[in-house]
Amino acid sequence: MRLWDVAVYLLIAAFALGLIGLTRRWRPAAGLLIALIGFALLFFAICGLRSAHYSDHALQPSLEGRDVSVIGVISAMPQRSDIGLRFRFDVESASIGGAPATVPPQILLGWYGGPTAAATEGADAARVIPDVRAGERWHMTVRLKAPHGNLNPHGFDYELWLWEQGLQATGYVRNGARDAAPQLVADTWLHPIERARQDVRDAIYERVTDRKAAGILAALVVGDQSAIDRADWDVFRATGVAHLMSISGLHVTMFAWAAALAVGGAWRRSQRLCLAWPAQHAALLGGVVLATAYALFSGWGVPSQRTVWMLATVALLRLSSRQWPRPYVWLLACAVVVVIDPWAMLQAGFWLSFVAVGVLFAADPGAAEGADGDGQGRIAKVVAALKAGWHEQWVVTVALTPLSLLLFGQVSVVGLLANALAIPWVTLVVTPLAMGGVLISSLWTVAAWAVDVLGIYLQWLARFPFATVAMPAAPLWAGAAAVLGGLLLVMRLPWSLRFLGVPLMLPLVLWQAARPLDGQFELLAADVGQGNAVIVRTATHTLVYDTGPRYSVESDAGQRVLVPLLRALGEKVDMVMLSHRDSDHTGGAVAVLNMQPQAELRSSIEDSHELQAVRRSQRCIAGQHWQWDGIDFLVMHPQATDYDASAKPNAMSCVLRVSSGSRTALLVGDIEQPQEARLVHDASAALLHADVLLAPHHGSKTSSSDAFVDAVRPSVAIFQAGYRNRFGHPAPPVLQRYADRHVVRIDSPHCGAATWQSATPDVVTCQRTAGLHYWHHVPAP
Repeated sequence: MRLWDVAVYLLIAAFALGLIGLTRRWRPAAGLLIALIGFALLFFAICGLRSAHYSDHALQPSLEGRDVSVIGVISAMPQRSDIGLRFRFDVESASIGGAPATVPPQILLGWYGGPTAAATEGADAARVIPDVRAGERWHMTVRLKAPHGNLNPHGFDYELWLWEQGLQATGYVRNGARDAAPQLVADTWLHPIERARQDVRDAIYERVTDRKAAGILAALVVGDQSAIDRADWDVFRATGVAHLMSISGLHVTMFAWAAALAVGGAWRRSQRLCLAWPAQHAALLGGVVLATAYALFSGWGVPSQRTVWMLATVALLRLSSRQWPRPYVWLLACAVVVVIDPWAMLQAGFWLSFVAVGVLFAADPGAAEGADGDGQGRIAKVVAALKAGWHEQWVVTVALTPLSLLLFGQVSVVGLLANALAIPWVTLVVTPLAMGGVLISSLWTVAAWAVDVLGIYLQWLARFPFATVAMPAAPLWAGAAAVLGGLLLVMRLPWSLRFLGVPLMLPLVLWQAARPLDGQFELLAADVGQGNAVIVRTATHTLVYDTGPRYSVESDAGQRVLVPLLRALGEKVDMVMLSHRDSDHTGGAVAVLNMQPQAELRSSIEDSHELQAVRRSQRCIAGQHWQWDGIDFLVMHPQATDYDASAKPNAMSCVLRVSSGSRTALLVGDIEQPQEARLVHDASAALLHADVLLAPHHGSKTSSSDAFVDAVRPSVAIFQAGYRNRFGHPAPPVLQRYADRHVVRIDSPHCGAATWQSATPDVVTCQRTAGLHYWHHVPAP
């Protein structure tokens, strides 16, 4: 799906305005329908025009990979990791060789110089990074590329995230010993809020010695989610409280509520102020204004923005001195958010937050508002409030469970118990203490203690055998039916009607992803960047060949790509085969093995390798053979004697042949020309021939010799490599070698995840083509 010409959107907008203008000539019912159609077309046109204008600032392809000298200001609080910094940069001027150049106005840069920076793209003998702060103007040399991310089925859309953030180029600072050193030009007064956020974050880390607790406090106070450890995120997701550990709509709403109480109480102390303007109106406006300030200080993230627009809409409706039905308020708030941010509808948080509010309205349509509590004692009121809170949490949990399964493929079974304590504890204890620490730093120590107490409880719940339930990704219709079923279950209706929600939820709960037929198999080459990761599926078995790279200490392809993908497919992996020890093949192994405790590990890694402590590996040795569902698996390399030699890791790559008899795939890891020559010499022509070949060593010029390609005679060659990777994979001479033999060449940057099936050997499904949207990058051929 690509954007249309601007003229088309202008015509649609004119037509929509014409429809809206004609509504008075129709009967009320017909006029309302036409008005709705007109407004929908108008919003569509506005979104198209905004997108077209935004795309005009895209990075010119001719600038990719070139040294660009830029002067600009760091516009957001830098985020530090084990390999360096990442920060947003507002470009003021750019040049190449002294000639002016045009680059996007805001870019996302990495400045590498950490302990593992040598393994990072573009970081060659990196210098130590100085203390970089928001608001500083820097002159630096950078290398840029278009916003390009990994595209996998049911995976995170990084390019959509960059689009929403207004970032149309990413890159890194040239920080090598032979590069011109970045220079601090001036310390400006620009972005003072970001500077204040950074100062507060640094103060938290200076005050709180426990790094994990400090990271959570930094996330709650200044919205720095990257400060939370990956292990803690795993616990939060398993217990269903991840929404509490960052600045979410709940935090902003609760802050607005507390601010409104404080403003209203102060306003009522002045008779003159009350006569000038009602206290409840002052409280309402003060709550929204202070909540906006809080959202700005916490980073002005998309969830915070949505909440501010929603609160502002509700406040304006109430200030109009008219009684608006709650469904109308809810619908108008949704409409305002979508008009301001059309891409919010593509985010899970939008649906979770608005569906939760809508469910509460539907489950308790104003019944509690008319209750008279004047005759109740204080204890009775507290008990009633606790019951009401528990009821609301139960209603939201039941109703949102189907939506969580649809959006994330898993749901926390212990989420109700976890949130019952975590919501009041984080909202009423941890967050106020963390915010109070900005004024009195000793409160951060108390807040860290409160975080530790909650952590003990959450870790206890997360250790339950069935703390989470994962299910295959179901189609949209099944998810919509299940959400409707959950709504029926919690509505105030007779139980005979409520139980109708159960069959509506069954398609989502019982859904199974389609599998190959008996005697057929499927390859899914995941888009993991610079590395290998292939999922082989038969009728009832699954093998994972390599697990992709490690991106940093806190992130790898297993956690970011393979685990969500395997969960969405409902896979129970029988074997993980790691071709060899290189980190671009084994980086995600720990995450996959932890998710799949029953999987056998087979590899050529040495006995002292760290993965041996996670799961004992069986050596892959030529001649090993097994059969699943009529599909033959054969290991063709290395030989048993190779383990006694001091061979390079690439030379020890496990070569796996997968065959249905009529169709064959060959997965060869990083073998190079000497190993290729050995295979050509030792294996028969029938064994070596394959319909699809995982190109050796990502298409390196040290592999894919003429003799090997002639012996394999593939119809399709798949190159798993990162976009504009520093190794130049796949090498142009190698691509030409396959082209001369009329081999279909599939590479990750152009294809995304690639799916090939033995039942349809002439078809390769590319995720970047099948799921193409206008915000996706289309690399040059």
